[in-house]
Amino acid sequence: EVCRRLKAEKATRNIPIIFVTAMTEVADETKGLELGAIDYLTKPISPPIVKARVRNHLELKLAKEELENQNEILEIKVQERTREVALTQEVTIESMAILAETRDPETGGHIRRTQNYVRALAVHLKDHPKFTDFLNAASIDLLYKSAPLHDIGKVGVPDAILLKPGKLTDEEFVEMKKHTLYGRDSIKNAEKRLGDNSFLGFARDIAYTHHEKWDGSGYPVGLKGEGIPLCGRLMALADVYDALISKRVYKPPFDHGKAVAIITEGRGTHFDPDLVDAFITLEDEFRKIALEFADFEEERAALARKEA
Repeated sequence: EVCRRLKAEKATRNIPIIFVTAMTEVADETKGLELGAIDYLTKPISPPIVKARVRNHLELKLAKEELENQNEILEIKVQERTREVALTQEVTIESMAILAETRDPETGGHIRRTQNYVRALAVHLKDHPKFTDFLNAASIDLLYKSAPLHDIGKVGVPDAILLKPGKLTDEEFVEMKKHTLYGRDSIKNAEKRLGDNSFLGFARDIAYTHHEKWDGSGYPVGLKGEGIPLCGRLMALADVYDALISKRVYKPPFDHGKAVAIITEGRGTHFDPDLVDAFITLEDEFRKIALEFADFEEERAALARKEA
């Protein structure tokens, strides 16, 4: 009973217990060991043997405690290394995203809005049967961190085209479309330095495929349906919605209702139908994100209007 009580309490359960008893039956010894004793001595006892047994078990206890301490230290080091890796990922992505912002004055608020749109969609879809194998807490976090690099390729587009205050000519648009290739290639070069397990895989696919369309009419290569990586499909919807509700030199911001109508109209042609369904469910959340990170009062006013 004493052994049972000692083992039941957290403060005493690790104390080594040696039974010293006159009971010599195997069943008695078995029961004592099952209760948590580390040894079982029967009377009459030999003091030298008892001392040797006690010494051995104390040494074993100290060795066990030392091993547990080493495991705790190792776990702390693993956690520290994990934090360092995560910080390296964030700093790398943020540095590349800042580079994109320096080239495109419209990019700052756009980056923050689109990465939040993408996360909202991904969180909503993570329990959808089609996406459970891909969307989890870790992948959603990486999607959120990678999204700001979707237009990194614009650093390779000439200023005369990138900053043109008006509609692009056909030739200029051909050059503008190359930003998807520039983005993919720049991220691939970074991946080569970081190895096959690079965290930049999402960023590469997003940069390369966020202008592809569900029906295959997009660019740069005309990928179709589920042949477009999910991260690219998510960014495609987020990017178009944000372009619609944003002020540009060539257009005023559309109100939220009109943007929703245009996205809905693109279901099954421009966008993945499942993503559009999720967007419709989340449209109020999209509006809140857009309001929180709006760049201009004109955009806030348009977002406040519910109908097109």
